[in-house]
Amino acid sequence: MTKTELIKKLRDMTQAGVMDVKKALDACADDLEKAAEWLREKGIAKAAKKASAVAAEGVAAIGIEGDKAVIVEINSQTDFVAKNENFLQLASDIKAAILVNSPASIEQCNQIKLLSGNSIEDACKELTGKIGEKIAVRRFQIVNKDANDSFGVYEHSNKKIAVLLVLNGKVDSEVGKNVAMHAAAMGPRFMDRNSVDKAWLESESKILKEQTIAEGKPADKAEMIVKGRINKSIAEVCLTEQVYVKDPSMKVSEYLKHNNTSLKQYIRYEVGEGIEKKVEDFAAEVASQMK
Repeated sequence: MTKTELIKKLRDMTQAGVMDVKKALDACADDLEKAAEWLREKGIAKAAKKASAVAAEGVAAIGIEGDKAVIVEINSQTDFVAKNENFLQLASDIKAAILVNSPASIEQCNQIKLLSGNSIEDACKELTGKIGEKIAVRRFQIVNKDANDSFGVYEHSNKKIAVLLVLNGKVDSEVGKNVAMHAAAMGPRFMDRNSVDKAWLESESKILKEQTIAEGKPADKAEMIVKGRINKSIAEVCLTEQVYVKDPSMKVSEYLKHNNTSLKQYIRYEVGEGIEKKVEDFAAEVASQMK
């Protein structure tokens, strides 16, 4: 067989990517069986078969080095694996590597070399081969702050929610943590009114107008009612506008002002948000197996 035919054949056998298949053939002098075994040993064959699996569990984590921070989400398929020691160590290594190398995309991130010598992509494939679940970096964001500003950080104990803030000025870390903890609990979509997404606002306005009309409100008062409802909706989804959970007598913006600061940036990651998860009916599965 030609090299091209060998690559196609090995891909069909293992579902591995073209570059991995070529690397295996080169390492095994074009011996198909040995190359397939080489891919299995490195976990690449199993990782390829898991590539289309839905990975919606995992961890959200934050790393900080001086005036630079990174927030990252690394996924697995099950919560059980997300608590695995090897998975957590890999997540920690990836977080540190991103912080040092500052990749601009997931593609660049996957090519970063870890201390083990493996790229992040290969390390994920290798662990996938060992554990049997898809493991991948889903997203990350690198944040650089001014030397005179402060980070606010909170990582929930279950490792599913992480919040990263940048606050104006030198602020006590407890203040930043308190606001980040509030954001973790309340899940605001936006930092403040100025950062409200235009598409969200248009959609919300349309829904509230339809509701108001359906309620039969007088036409001359409907516009004012809709405006009031939109303001209320904005207050519910903006971090600075929300009632501060630790002291309901004030808003988050007032708590920040009381501590001589304000927000410059807000990022909240919750593991699996936006991913359509497969719902398992284990009772039905067991019943069907018993039949």
